[in-house]
Amino acid sequence: MWKRLLPPAVMMISVCAFAQRHFSTTDVPVIIDPDHQGTEALFYEKLDGNMVQCGLCFRNCVIPQGQRGYCRVRENREGVLNTLVYGRPSSIQIDPVEKEPQHHFLPGTEILCLGTAGCNFTCLHCHNWQLSQSSPGDLRAYHLPPEAVVRLALEMGIPSISFTYNDPVVMYEYLLHTAALAREHGLRTIWHSNGSINLPPLKRLLVHTDAVTIDLKGFSDRAYANSDAALAPVLETLLVIRNSGVWLEVVYLIIPSVNDNPEEIRDMCRWIFENLGPDVPLHFSRFFPSYRLTHLSPTPLESLEEACRIAGEEGLRFVSIGNWPGHHRNSTLCPECGSVIIHRSHFHVHSISLTGGLCDHCGEAIPGVWE
Repeated sequence: MWKRLLPPAVMMISVCAFAQRHFSTTDVPVIIDPDHQGTEALFYEKLDGNMVQCGLCFRNCVIPQGQRGYCRVRENREGVLNTLVYGRPSSIQIDPVEKEPQHHFLPGTEILCLGTAGCNFTCLHCHNWQLSQSSPGDLRAYHLPPEAVVRLALEMGIPSISFTYNDPVVMYEYLLHTAALAREHGLRTIWHSNGSINLPPLKRLLVHTDAVTIDLKGFSDRAYANSDAALAPVLETLLVIRNSGVWLEVVYLIIPSVNDNPEEIRDMCRWIFENLGPDVPLHFSRFFPSYRLTHLSPTPLESLEEACRIAGEEGLRFVSIGNWPGHHRNSTLCPECGSVIIHRSHFHVHSISLTGGLCDHCGEAIPGVWE
């Protein structure tokens, strides 16, 4: 059991402050280089006429010479597909693992978070659109290869590295190599994704992964139109992750008029129960107006609580409410005796009543990664 808990004020450090406080001997240069040649990508096929086809995600972009794929970070340079974000994060931050959100993975610990430019979705509600909807060269980036990421985590005593903010699918090579190196040094790796990765790269990555958070944008292609994407590839990803044994948690951001239909939510909960099992934590999060959906209202509490009720009726045992600080559903409840076993306020953990993965009140086994 991880005993160290976060202070009441959540630790969130900008990359500049981060560098000033923790880099007395190691320089992290700022990079503004739109002509960067990049690093050769994985999972692509060379085609005639110096064209390439990317095989990383469901879009399978065919990319002419000198052009980039849908995600804007994978570019065809003379018939070689290059990733332009390898070792070049534009966001570095220390977060509580609860912010990911991960509720059953080393609760109360910190994660070293990395994000780059680019994404393979164009969600109209994106809360990190400054990163996800930007291209390499639009943002300042930092030279932080996998070796430096691992060294940072070790020096700071942070047990886990997280790839998040934009979608880790588009920084695949950076994530893969960092995760493999992290495991060699006893560190954990988690990533938070839209789940649209193709199966061969997914299976290779899961070998080096400790936990995954997947966003479900809705449970219909109508809802996924809001992201210019599709539901089916995400469901396939969820099945593969669950069958791999890697710890999985699911997030559903409830957006008024987009994906808040109770019957759609019931269909999703039933699918999760039947295909992923009753113990996969499901987080219902409150939407706040952002990016291109500023005309919508925040999610009302009634919608969040109704979704939790539906999930319980469909047999899901660990259901939480996020982005509503102080709600009792911020905490993890024992499904057997109803006691609070991980007491949270928003992202802050107050207490943990688990010993060896068992509820301290009734002895019920609580699935998760606890040590």
